[in-house]
Amino acid sequence: MAIDHEFGAQHTELKLSIIEGYLKAFTRALKPYFKQLWYIDAFAGTGSRTVRVEAREGDLFDEPAPERVQQRRGSAQIAIDVVPKFDHLVFMDTKPTHCAALRELRDRHRDRQIIVVEDDANRAIQAEIAWDGWKHSRAVMFLDPYGMDVEWKTLEAIAATEAIDVWFLFSLSGLYRQATRRSSDIDPGKRAAITRILGTDAWEKELYSYVDQTDMFDGQFERQRTADVQGLEQYVKARLETIFPKVCGSLALPVTRKPQRFSLFLCISNPEPKAIGLATRIADHILNTGSSS
Repeated sequence: MAIDHEFGAQHTELKLSIIEGYLKAFTRALKPYFKQLWYIDAFAGTGSRTVRVEAREGDLFDEPAPERVQQRRGSAQIAIDVVPKFDHLVFMDTKPTHCAALRELRDRHRDRQIIVVEDDANRAIQAEIAWDGWKHSRAVMFLDPYGMDVEWKTLEAIAATEAIDVWFLFSLSGLYRQATRRSSDIDPGKRAAITRILGTDAWEKELYSYVDQTDMFDGQFERQRTADVQGLEQYVKARLETIFPKVCGSLALPVTRKPQRFSLFLCISNPEPKAIGLATRIADHILNTGSSS
């Protein structure tokens, strides 16, 4: 039974194209050297996605086209299709309907080693990611969360493996909304959520400054966020660099439409210079050309 998982703006196409290019280059480069290559999709969805293509008016050269609905590959199906193949694939999601679709996808590929985890990705990763086998294995993980769901402790656990390259789509728009302009407007729940995703409670001192005015009633100075969206992106990258040996740039998404909503980071956990150099060269090539060839 097919489950509609409808999403697919222009930045989704670009994001998945980048991931596919990296996965192809990753398996091609590392397959001869490691016993096992893993792909881990922490927020895998259904494996496919439903995309609505808008109707198009006709012109001198083209006939008009009605609105149509297309089924396209999601990240899980893309990873299955990669050649050379991954030895193991792990798909995680909390939604029962998504996991049911992922199990159907697994059953259509019985020749592959596919694990479907119906659980919170943070809990599963923190509990299971530590493994002696990483000494002889390597992995790519895709973190494309539903909002701001990735905890800092999860990122620390991933980095500690020293074996996983992580493509992390960070929601700058979510952070921008949570970290309101005035610090006095941040309620305790939002404050705790920001600390949970950034791994420090120092963010308020580092992102907010006192403005040059005094409340006429209580004599208190007001703190305001001085960082814009780009400043928040730089701060997130700097935080990631405290636990990952290398964080490759960031791709602003959407590319052609403002405001920026996401940043796509590549976080490399292997501290070896050769590993960092290889991953960086692959990522730079794909981000610059849109191709893994």
